[in-house]
Amino acid sequence: MRATVKDVARRAGVSPKTVSNVMNGIVPVSGPTRLRVEQAMQELDYVPNLSARGLRNGRSGVIGLALPDLATPFSAEIAQSIVEVAHEQGWSVQIEETGLDPQREQDLMTRARANLIDGLILNPVVLDESAVKVGVALPPVVLLGEVTQQLADRVYVDSFGAARDMTLALARPGRRRIAVLGINRGRHSSTAIHRAAGHEAALESLGIEPDDDLLIRCERWTSESAAKALDEYLDSHPVPEALFCFTDSMALGALNVLWKRGIRVPEDVAVAGFDDIADGRFAVPPLTTVSFDKRTIATEALRLLTERMSDRGHAQRVVTVDYSIVERDSSRG
Repeated sequence: MRATVKDVARRAGVSPKTVSNVMNGIVPVSGPTRLRVEQAMQELDYVPNLSARGLRNGRSGVIGLALPDLATPFSAEIAQSIVEVAHEQGWSVQIEETGLDPQREQDLMTRARANLIDGLILNPVVLDESAVKVGVALPPVVLLGEVTQQLADRVYVDSFGAARDMTLALARPGRRRIAVLGINRGRHSSTAIHRAAGHEAALESLGIEPDDDLLIRCERWTSESAAKALDEYLDSHPVPEALFCFTDSMALGALNVLWKRGIRVPEDVAVAGFDDIADGRFAVPPLTTVSFDKRTIATEALRLLTERMSDRGHAQRVVTVDYSIVERDSSRG
């Protein structure tokens, strides 16, 4: 006969409700208890009836994760962390790329409202274009990043504070001409706005007059686009004393351009990034960066999402994830 939830509970020495909690991933279950339940399921060859479970609790067991650009290393590392944490809690993850297109965000929220997915973790770029806005019926959704609003739960790193602290670190040996790479002139991404403001605040605290000639525009935050932007900039501008790139991917593109031009890092120009991706640690020289725990972002996002599924009416919750400035050889002078 096919094993039942009661059979699994009896084998694991827990209640049927605990077995359901392990399978649903909604209510936290301790590691040892989860392990006993999973072992019992394996020993009994228990296969949950997902269709029946979905009819009973109105859930599919699937959450959506939507990121702007899946090709970036940062997106890959964030997605990996969220998938790992979600699987530990019994969720499957459907990963989508919004491509900076608010219509794709809207389509995903429509799926969530139709219960095709149980909830959505979304990384919008521009608030005015986001599908999360007043007058829109929101499914359970958690936002990642700097887009500030009063509607949805959010997990973010303080980009303003981190950019300020990075600029101060780059200035510490006496550098004053500190350029930034990643300024947007078109869509005004929230991340770019916060990081540019943090950089400017640091200059102000140091008594350094802001210089528009040290603001390097780069609309797409990829290594290729950053390399092109910096190459064009250096054709008509002197080399700055330091270069703060708004992502590690852009910093890697910058390092390549500087190497091709024979500009030494950090002797001629210090270089720093943001995100602490694995590639930056193995760059030549290793990249100074803003670091934060991506698994913590994943854990907090899943926590807020499951709580929102259980209680749609609670007030907005915002979680700030700590960061640190990691100084490596690309800026040590």
